[in-house]
Amino acid sequence: MIDLSTEYMGIKLKNPLVASASPLSEDIEKIKQMEEKGISAVVLHSLFEEQIKLQERELNQSLSQGTESYAEALSYFPDLNNYRFAPDEYIDYISRVKDEVKIPIIGSLNGVSQGGWVRYAKKIEEAGADALELNIYYLPTEKNNSCQEIEQIYLDLIKSLRQNITIPIAVKLSPYFNSIPGITNKLAEEGADGLVLFNRFYQPDIDLAKMSVVPNLELSRSSELRLRLRWVAILYQKVKADMAITGGIHTAEDIIKGILAGANVTMTTSALLEKGIPYIDKLIKGTEEWLRRHQYNSINEIRGLLSQQNVKETDAFERANYMKVLKSYHYE
Repeated sequence: MIDLSTEYMGIKLKNPLVASASPLSEDIEKIKQMEEKGISAVVLHSLFEEQIKLQERELNQSLSQGTESYAEALSYFPDLNNYRFAPDEYIDYISRVKDEVKIPIIGSLNGVSQGGWVRYAKKIEEAGADALELNIYYLPTEKNNSCQEIEQIYLDLIKSLRQNITIPIAVKLSPYFNSIPGITNKLAEEGADGLVLFNRFYQPDIDLAKMSVVPNLELSRSSELRLRLRWVAILYQKVKADMAITGGIHTAEDIIKGILAGANVTMTTSALLEKGIPYIDKLIKGTEEWLRRHQYNSINEIRGLLSQQNVKETDAFERANYMKVLKSYHYE
């Protein structure tokens, strides 16, 4: 019998496949279906900072300023009253989910400032969530923003939350930091128990027919996994936090690659949106079959085997490999 069990932020999981935040988690029945098909844990859809501000009557006031000049800009904000769950309803939803399923449930907060986060982080903990994932979606656009200032926003938030809640905290990071080893180490020192690599910033597009900027959503592909593999492999055992890979997990082979690089768990959403919840079973069985075929008895036996510290050519993840790749291309 192949042992797929793993541990993430001190939480024991039956396998390394976790459902990342998505519309699927807005429906208890779908969460129950994911549990039935074998998912080890679910990250709930995010509670947005803007929703918290709206409930506190802060957002409407800030958006109304300058509407005479910037009315078009306001159209970029969704009607937050139409979100399926208001902040307090989100908390109630966590309690109901915990009553219905046995797998770990991870709450999610999306934003950047401290604001009402501490209060709602406490409520998420009180509702029974097993952990909290911080989806810090922040795109610095001001020319005076320094790298140190941006990092400090993250660090202050983690420090504040760590002082107020006891459940594990994971930070979902973007790949755009000046020093990923530097920021991840600091986050771990401030109390982050897990690192989720990486956030996928949705990129706007330009509609030439309408001469306007439009939102653009593309599901991930396995090719996106390479960036995640590289940094997980580099960070493995160098940072005192567990690691999750999100973005690019579509096949059992993708799961295996993530564990070989050093991840504790791999997260998927796009694959389930494309192929349906029953696909979970195929991913898990495929992972088990790979281990059996290669004569491993457990998933923990392969963790980090191909991390930077364990491969012969350690430069495979650094600049020397970049030079080799450039030299490998030939054209007629």
